[in-house]
Amino acid sequence: MENIHEISNELSMQDVESILRHDKKLKLSIHSKHAIQVCRDYLDKKMAGGEDAIYGVNTGFGSLCNTVVSKDELSTLQENLLRSHACGTGEFVDVEIVRIMLLLKIQSLSYGNSGVSVATVERLIDFYNNEIYPVVYDQGSLGASGDLAPLAHLSLPLIGEGKVWVEEENGFEMYETADVLKQYAWEPLTLQSKEGLALINGTQFMGAYGLYVYFKSIHLFAWSNFIAANSLDAFNGRLEPFHPALHQLRPHQGQIETAKSIRFYLKDSEIALAPKTQVQDPYSFRCIPQVHGASMDAFAYFKMVITMEMNSVTDNPNVFPDLDKIISGGNFHGQPLALAYDFMAIALAELGNISERRTYQLISGSRGLPAFLTENPGLNSGFMIPQYTAASIVSQNKQLCTPASVDSIVSSNGQEDHVSMGANAATKLLRVCNNLETILAIEYMNAAQAIEFRRPLRSSTLVEEKLAAYRELVPRLGNDRYLHTDIMQTVDFIRSQSLPLLGEDLID
Repeated sequence: MENIHEISNELSMQDVESILRHDKKLKLSIHSKHAIQVCRDYLDKKMAGGEDAIYGVNTGFGSLCNTVVSKDELSTLQENLLRSHACGTGEFVDVEIVRIMLLLKIQSLSYGNSGVSVATVERLIDFYNNEIYPVVYDQGSLGASGDLAPLAHLSLPLIGEGKVWVEEENGFEMYETADVLKQYAWEPLTLQSKEGLALINGTQFMGAYGLYVYFKSIHLFAWSNFIAANSLDAFNGRLEPFHPALHQLRPHQGQIETAKSIRFYLKDSEIALAPKTQVQDPYSFRCIPQVHGASMDAFAYFKMVITMEMNSVTDNPNVFPDLDKIISGGNFHGQPLALAYDFMAIALAELGNISERRTYQLISGSRGLPAFLTENPGLNSGFMIPQYTAASIVSQNKQLCTPASVDSIVSSNGQEDHVSMGANAATKLLRVCNNLETILAIEYMNAAQAIEFRRPLRSSTLVEEKLAAYRELVPRLGNDRYLHTDIMQTVDFIRSQSLPLLGEDLID
């Protein structure tokens, strides 16, 4: 079977994962080609038949919406739109996120409600299939009228302008688009009426960040529960707070699944099954199901929103050949994403917040563990300072969780008087997600060290298997050493190791 994904009406999370993981090529289905062509033919006929002002088709943009442009200047109008809006700043957007942006833009244009030509969509597919990724910057979008600046950078290469990333032997290198087009013997496109606006209107910058975080978060949710189970054993904690009967009394789905995962990870642990002297554990252990579970439930909402968005048409105006209508509305407005991303950032930050508290408990010198998990404190600081690092990152996450979605700054001379700031929510969300990965790595370092003070008792089969693999990369800490390397190697270990995903109906 050919390694090809055919663009059609619906894109599932499983489709996206398969496309990205297996490097599938894209092609338009016959249905999608037909829908795009019918829409383009209708728009051309509409333009030939009258002089009515149609926003973005034969008028200026934003507050210039009442300025009509002559028919012989419509192509220049659309190309000028790309040039004028390509004013992004900040850091380069990661190539993998740009790849997802291309996929989402192709999907959105394939429904035949945007007025673009088949040739334009197929050139985007050419870029995707040949791994030519436009250079995009992470600042400049207000999240309404969509992601104008980032999408202008994404689209400039269609007309032979801007810059692109091309993979070379030592990684991706930046080239002028014109030089790359010559290598492939591709002529720059001449955009038709409406095409430039269709390309830069939309939520594909926000959407790509959401999908990128979605797949990263699935992995981190599993690891947050697994690391919490390690810490619970390391702290000699009690298993009763994870009993299924308790959680049926308050049956939030995430809470139930989190408790189930902890029981699964520790099901044959000698440490967990040994008698305990303490009656209760601190909240950071006892309330793992309630805290992690609430974040899982937020994740379910986040998944619903981005699944809806990636199967939507989000440019403006939208063309309806069957209704004989061209409707100017606001599907580009990123408020649904902005709210979901702010919520998701808080959910991920809370996983880091409670993780750092468990780290603090492990180094506190209680439950028979030595202070800072070192056998010779004073001469050695042990794991004292990694907790500082975790606390610093947790604090930064709290600051990053100030919601972007409650902000709005008037733009376009008052025409665009309420914007979502969803792009800022998206970039903040990724930072929170990356920060969580480091916080969890620090907890795992501490839990792995602490478990070894429980010998000869052993933790569960799965915990011990992972610990053995981890110790091949990061040895047990005796005397003090350079711990930055240990932290980064632990991050790499977490990224490289898979875990059983419980509750896959919720998070797969």
